[in-house]
Amino acid sequence: MSQDPNCIFCKIVAGQIPSKKVYEDDDLLAFHDIHPWAPVHILVIPKLHIASMVDVGPEHQALLGKMMTLSPRLMKELGVTNGYRHLINTGADGRQEVPHVHLHVMGGPRPWSKG
Repeated sequence: MSQDPNCIFCKIVAGQIPSKKVYEDDDLLAFHDIHPWAPVHILVIPKLHIASMVDVGPEHQALLGKMMTLSPRLMKELGVTNGYRHLINTGADGRQEVPHVHLHVMGGPRPWSKG
């Protein structure tokens, strides 16, 4: 599996940086965001290093679909029952801070601190 030794999310996948995990399998890792915008704010990331959505191709279709179909189950397990938001930032102008594809899933009672 492709990894970038300088990527913070690859280091989380490798266990070099701790995270508050919500889910893990062979393809994906989900964990709580360290700077949450909402009462429940998790990140779902592929273990495969993909720097940005710009780098996504047809070969990633199943992986991205798995990310999207996993998120409703995780939000339900985390007690979010009245809706949530999905967000993927892409590139500098899209406000992507970590160069590794990641899906923000945010929910819980409003108002939120951001978003």
